[in-house]
Amino acid sequence: MITTARVPADKPVRIAFSLNDSPDDTPPENTFPLAFPELEQQLQPLPPCHDSTESMEVFKQHCQIAEEYHEVKKEIALLEERKKELIARLEQAEKESMDAAQLTKEYAELTEENRTLKLAQTQCAEQLEKLRIQYQKRQCSS
Repeated sequence: MITTARVPADKPVRIAFSLNDSPDDTPPENTFPLAFPELEQQLQPLPPCHDSTESMEVFKQHCQIAEEYHEVKKEIALLEERKKELIARLEQAEKESMDAAQLTKEYAELTEENRTLKLAQTQCAEQLEKLRIQYQKRQCSS
């Protein structure tokens, strides 16, 4: 913490600083290392009063709850990752399904076009044959 004050020019000045946010005259409130470093600070179990069995029990319960909370958060993260994977697979399957539907539609259109072209080819062949016959009749009559 940084504090400032106006000091008369004739008085000596003493400058002190600390790297933590607690004042120098009070010890840090949590001298225990964090039992669950991944857990947010406000959810960390508070250190127990070693003289009180009730405090020790509450601390043990809090540690157990914090551990369960951590496990649930890990499971949620795994499930969210699995959800992303499944969504990606679903999107891929939908795309493939759309591709298959598009190919099926295109196949049906091409099949119909092929049938129409074959019919036109047959009609043209018949017409050509009729014209040949007419041409031959004219050649023979002349």
